[in-house]
Amino acid sequence: MANETGAPRFLRLSQVIEMTGVGKTFIYTHMEKGSFPKQIQIGSRTVVWLEQDIIEWMKSKIHQS
Repeated sequence: MANETGAPRFLRLSQVIEMTGVGKTFIYTHMEKGSFPKQIQIGSRTVVWLEQDIIEWMKSKIHQS
């Protein structure tokens, strides 16, 4: 899943959902609480997440369990 070149990679919402196994409501609720990575607005109607931010969030959840 991680990028071999080390270059930042953008993920769309559907990719974040697939990667994390959590739903859209969970993502937006926890973003508001500050406990999930924030989205980045790259267009007037387009938002993305940085893949590395999502990976780090997942690792933190693993270490918390």
